[in-house]
Amino acid sequence: MVCDPSKIDFKGCIGAPDLIIEILSPANNKKELKYKYEVYEEAGVLEYWIVDPREKAVQVYLLTNGKLIAGGYLFEEDKILSALLPGFSLDVGALFKNI
Repeated sequence: MVCDPSKIDFKGCIGAPDLIIEILSPANNKKELKYKYEVYEEAGVLEYWIVDPREKAVQVYLLTNGKLIAGGYLFEEDKILSALLPGFSLDVGALFKNI
């Protein structure tokens, strides 16, 4: 997701998106996740969510002083509050309702 309209041109996004939501699949591995985390951090992604359908959990990272910092795991009874989207909340349980 890109929050800054000046990052968009006729070819797409210029620079990193502000928010990335990644849904894990059985094929994801720790090495791949570590690589993506490092790339997103270096690129300046402001908020990064990792959604794990098997665990029915979401981990939210926020960019703080140039580092993506984990805010802990959120489970079905929790709500995600986005730092980028004031007033937005999402019931984690709703993500996994039909799983």
